[in-house]
Amino acid sequence: MHYRALGTTGLQVSEIGFGAWGIGGDAGGAIAYGPADRDESIGALEEALERGITFYDTSDFYGFGRSETLIGDAFFDRRSQVVIATKAGMLPDGTLDFSARHIRESAAASLARLRTDHIDLYQLHSAPIVAISDETIEALESLKREGIVKAFALSARSPQEAKLGIERFGFESVQVNFNLLDPRAVECGLFELAQKKAVGVIVRTPLCFGFLTGRYAASDAFHENDHRRGWDRAQLERWASANALFSALIDEVPGQTPAQFALRYCLSHPCVSTAIPGMLTAAQVRENSAASAMQPLDTAMRERVDETCRRHEFFVAKPQA
Repeated sequence: MHYRALGTTGLQVSEIGFGAWGIGGDAGGAIAYGPADRDESIGALEEALERGITFYDTSDFYGFGRSETLIGDAFFDRRSQVVIATKAGMLPDGTLDFSARHIRESAAASLARLRTDHIDLYQLHSAPIVAISDETIEALESLKREGIVKAFALSARSPQEAKLGIERFGFESVQVNFNLLDPRAVECGLFELAQKKAVGVIVRTPLCFGFLTGRYAASDAFHENDHRRGWDRAQLERWASANALFSALIDEVPGQTPAQFALRYCLSHPCVSTAIPGMLTAAQVRENSAASAMQPLDTAMRERVDETCRRHEFFVAKPQA
């Protein structure tokens, strides 16, 4: 496993991180990827640390606290070996609250579930720029001064919002969607700005909700609490069929899986600190973590990928920036 600086936060993170939305399961009716088995989730977390994955991204919203609890149970006695990032601001009903009071109360609850005395990276969860106030920033600064959090960041709704977060509030780290099929972070200038200002970038959905693994079809019967069930069928078909466009490039490296190729593409952008695929099983951890040892795609290969992407549109309706 290779490691990278998370911007100027002072944190060093594994370039393949552990996206922990899925292990939260559907506790309390939460929407993620359907039910998650506790023992299997703990096994995946333990396998991840064994493979050198040190960065774990969660939220108090994932499984309404269950994801944090699992991470706490897995690592409470090895806390110094992991970098834990969690989030606040998204309520169980989907509304948002970034008031100082809520941020403080959420931090205290997260610490208890994580079984720790500090949070390495505390992120505003899908915070619109218009919802971030001086009060919000002061609450985060206060938590940092008190040693409750080491650094704070923005987990943005879109790459454009992340760019605005850097420009207006000086966030040292941002989290955004980015993958082979979603180039918005490049197109809007976010990656260029992050590189210029040494801002850490956490890439979520690097496998496009699993479709870049080549293992899912639009016709799959997703669980009622799997968020993919709520996507338009035409969108799912476009994502599911896109993987074939890269098959010849993937096959140039014997034994390389589609997931590993997709992760290597994300890591080929120098501003990316870590890519955080969602992982539910030890087998998924082994496959994804191996992408780090394979090194990022070289410039020539990345240009071939980008040329393929320019010839196709992967969104039925392009998402708002």
